[in-house]
Formats: sequence, structure tokens, C-alpha cells
Amino acid sequence: MFTRRQTVAGALAGALVPPTFNRASAAIIDRQAHMIVGFAAGGGTDVSARLVAERLREDYASVVIVDNKTGASSRPAVDFVKHAAPDGATMLFTTDFPITLFPHIFKKLEYDSINDFIPVAPVTKSSLVVSVGPAVPADVTSVKALIEWMKANPAKANFGTTGNGGTPHFVGVMLANASNVPIAAVHYRGGAPALQDLMGGHVSMSVNPSGEAIPMARGGGIRILAVASPERSRFLPDTPTLLEQGFNVAINTWSGVFLPAKTPAPIVTGLSAALEKIVKSPDMIEAQAKLGNEMTFLPPAAFATLVREDIAKWGPVVKASGFEPED
Repeated sequence: MFTRRQTVAGALAGALVPPTFNRASAAIIDRQAHMIVGFAAGGGTDVSARLVAERLREDYASVVIVDNKTGASSRPAVDFVKHAAPDGATMLFTTDFPITLFPHIFKKLEYDSINDFIPVAPVTKSSLVVSVGPAVPADVTSVKALIEWMKANPAKANFGTTGNGGTPHFVGVMLANASNVPIAAVHYRGGAPALQDLMGGHVSMSVNPSGEAIPMARGGGIRILAVASPERSRFLPDTPTLLEQGFNVAINTWSGVFLPAKTPAPIVTGLSAALEKIVKSPDMIEAQAKLGNEMTFLPPAAFATLVREDIAKWGPVVKASGFEPED
């Protein structure tokens, strides 16, 4: 009998397809590389990272190993990369919020999002979704109905997040503020454990990247009630946005690759070129689509501009929400 963890990891891993290597290419670095991920194995960020890591072999390094350094909403993973040698052998694969949102959430952040890293390229973009599990009655089919149910069942008014202070947590806070209903956050070390407890009925609602939730919804373990992006997801064309359902919450998210500051320019350029090739490959597009992700790419300078713009964008949003920064 499978555990809930095995069920989640298996469903997500099932989206993987065999990678295509270009063995004629010379590797950019002459040693084994490590891709650091701050979320639990089996979650959407982890699976996306593994898809990318496998395809970086030969073009970037002979071997690229994914290391999961979980806890504290991925901050230890980001800090680990900050202190890594700037030789290209250690890279960070992360969703946007540890880089763009956390400077406004935590009073003391172990790293400087702008000065401690070199943005190499965004790789995927996706929507966040609001899902419910068996703790919520089957006749609750909209977020408005969910809010009414939570009002009537305050002890069950809670939601799982991929970590304290992350974008999924923030979406839940914004939804609670917009509906004027207290919804308690329950924090996990990534999307996989949050979805496990959602499927097990231990939490009522969860906010996750669509790539984490869609495989679970296909299996019938959860129900997706809303998309948190400004527009509907092409992977969930029949699922309305939170805006459509009367809640002023609209957020997109991306995942990308970063290197430690002071990494030599040829390594940055080489990794960027390898990632661009991966992003445009048909098998990667197909594999990520199965996870509910779209491919995206920017060269390092343009990606650095996006990071700075997103950091600036989050400041007034956090302030307007009433969210209190944490230590």
C-alpha cells in the first residue's frame, strides 16, 4: 500500500520524460555540478528542477545532482548558494518568492537578493491555484462557497502553504483579507507534504503552483476551485480566476536559475545558453506542460531587470495587504 507521500511523488514523477542529450557538446565546467532546491522532493519545484538538471548534462557539466535543502521556506537553500564557491558548480533553482517577496516579508534575511546572486535565466512560469480536499464537502464548488463554509466551520478554516512567507502563503493571506474571514496558515516544507495533508483531510484548503496541484486533481484526490493569476490558465481553461469570483487577488509566478555572485562571465553565459536550448526543446515543453508549467526564457541582463522590477512591485502590495513582516 502506498503512503500519501509516495502517491504525491509518484504522480508528479510520472510527468517526467526521457531527456535528450547532445553528447557532442563540450561541458562548460569540468566537474560535477549541484542544483540546490529549497523544497521537498516530489513537489512541483523539485520535479521541474530535475527535468532541467538531467538536460544540463554534457552541455553544462558531466553530472548535475539535485540537492534538496528544505526548511524555513527555502531560505537555507538560498543562503547555501550565496556562500558557495563562484565556480559554476553550485546553482540555485528556485521559485520567485524567496528572491522577490522575502525582502519585504522578513525583517532579517540572510542574503541580499540583488547583490549575492547572478540571475541566469527564468525557466518556467505558472499560476498558483486554490484547492480543497476531502475535508470540504463535495458541494463546495467555488471560492465563495468555500468562504461561506469556513464561516460556518471556523475550526476548519485553514490552508496549507509551501512555506512561511512564500507567495502561496501570501495568496492565502490576501484571500482571507479580501473575504474578511480568518483563515489559519499551516506551513510545510514544500508543495508535496502540503498536498499530502490536503488529500488526507488534515487541512481544508491549499495554495500551490498549478504544476503541483494539477496531477493530484487529475487523480481525484483534490479539487481546484480557482486560479490566482490575472487570467485563466491554459491548463485549466474551465477554472475561473479569483478575480472572476470577486476576490482582488492576482499573482503570477516563475522559477529560474541563479549562480553565486562573482561567478565568471563565461560560465554565466554558458549556463544561460544551455538553459535556452533546454527551454526551447520540444520534449521539455511537453514534460513541463504535464506539470502545468509554461516555458520561458530571458538572458541574464533581462532576467536581472525582471528580478529588480518584481522586488519593487511586491513592496506596496505587501504593505497594502496588512501582512506583518516576520523575523
